[in-house]
Amino acid sequence: MSTVIRISDNLARAAKTRSKVEHRSMTSQLEYWATIGKAAEDNPDLPFSFIKETLMAIEEMKVSPKEEYTFGRA
Repeated sequence: MSTVIRISDNLARAAKTRSKVEHRSMTSQLEYWATIGKAAEDNPDLPFSFIKETLMAIEEMKVSPKEEYTFGRA
């Protein structure tokens, strides 16, 4: 489901610029920023890099699921 929202011209320009660098659509860039921002707000003690790496790991698991690691297994 998609919803039309209004954002400032400055935010739209920043998203458009960053989306080109990150090879995303402008909408995907804004969704990414919203996801990161929500995670940071929900977990204020976690550093940005940890949040970003965790979200990347979740997406990687969706693309190619891995098996659970068992300690002591050769």
